[in-house]
Amino acid sequence: MSKDKVWSGRFSEPVDALVKRYTASVNFDKRLAEFDIQGSLAHASMLAAQNIISNEDLASIKSGMAEILDEIRAGKFEWLLDLEDVHLNIEKRLTDKVGDAGKRLHTARSRNDQVATDVRLWLRASVDDILDLIKKLQLSILDLAEQHAGTVMPGFTHLQVAQPVTFGHHLMAYFEMLKRDAGRLQDCRKRINQLPLGAAALAGSGYPVDRELVAKTLGFDGVCENSLDAVSDRDFAIEFTAAAALIMTHLSRFSEELILWSSPRFGFVDIADRYCTGSSIMPQKKNPDVPELVRGKTGRVNGNLVALLTLMKGQPLAYNKDNQEDKEPLFDTVDTLLDTLTIYADMLRGIKVNKEAMRSAVLEGFATATDLADYLVKKGVPFRDAHEVVAKAVHHAEAKGCDLADLKLEELHKFSKLVEKDVYAILTPEGSLATRRHIGGTAPEQVKKAIAKARKNLG
Repeated sequence: MSKDKVWSGRFSEPVDALVKRYTASVNFDKRLAEFDIQGSLAHASMLAAQNIISNEDLASIKSGMAEILDEIRAGKFEWLLDLEDVHLNIEKRLTDKVGDAGKRLHTARSRNDQVATDVRLWLRASVDDILDLIKKLQLSILDLAEQHAGTVMPGFTHLQVAQPVTFGHHLMAYFEMLKRDAGRLQDCRKRINQLPLGAAALAGSGYPVDRELVAKTLGFDGVCENSLDAVSDRDFAIEFTAAAALIMTHLSRFSEELILWSSPRFGFVDIADRYCTGSSIMPQKKNPDVPELVRGKTGRVNGNLVALLTLMKGQPLAYNKDNQEDKEPLFDTVDTLLDTLTIYADMLRGIKVNKEAMRSAVLEGFATATDLADYLVKKGVPFRDAHEVVAKAVHHAEAKGCDLADLKLEELHKFSKLVEKDVYAILTPEGSLATRRHIGGTAPEQVKKAIAKARKNLG
């Protein structure tokens, strides 16, 4: 049995080579290295403060860890599969450097509470990075929305022209989605930010550990209150991945619209060339690859959420080796989200808007029909009767191949004598927009107020 195995004393034969590869995690969990060192230094300081190890040992541990951190950052650290994971690789290197002090570091802890702490530290930092990127994307949305607070476009239901809105108002819907996403992550962070260290393998430690001191040192809000739960809980990872799946779902919806809008059938927007590719056979093509990949990668993140839920659903307390499988879906989710948010914020800044195409599309679907119905209601007609009157007027205009605003007053009188010349003010897209001045409405003045409020709240 290799002497490198910290647990080898119990066994009488070496681990099978395939099993060694199958059970090792160092190839992917080495990204936790800096957080593992951070957690170990806090643990060592607590051990010294509690007189569990000497101050000399603490000094040696700090010195050795500083050297190891430099090696890792310089890409000179040798990661060994035989040592299974990031924790044992670092511990072995520390012991090689400082001797028995390195062996004493693991006093009063287990890899079970150690890895749970490392993942929480890493995920907390990742959430902070993601929140910064969400804010940058929100600012990109605000900038584009501000430019187009009064740009008329069709609002759709069932992908059919429904009513006029402004492009700025449409964009602000995605701002609101991201605001909720940020709120979910901020709330999730509170549950990430609880310290498992001190729970040891599952039952706590027989040493006089000071968990609150470690929590304070590492910036945790508190400690996990039950040792069994502390080492086996992965709710925080699942909750984060669920929040990430929602963010990706929102960006997938946005991507679907960009894909549609950039097609010649819509022609609403042009996506910058750096976010598109061509065809290997059709020289005229400009394919919106980035939005398409965002749409596709959303399925990947959704799959990671299902993987984590499935991973945990049948596990008895406390820690099980199954939990090693939590990292790759979690790491992949964070990586995908970081890249997507970064790309999206810049992609929006490179979008060109075809105002004329947007306005022309509004005129294709009788978008002001509801405004005409509302006009009649204000004249005293019950809404259901007004609805029927306008439906007949639309049918007539459709047969003529024109918009409602193109019908002469005499024609409109065939459907209701209450219609007067002032009706034309609300039958234009701009007239329709102007009537929706309430909070959350699409009137340009309200869109500008919403943007100003959003900027103030973002700080």
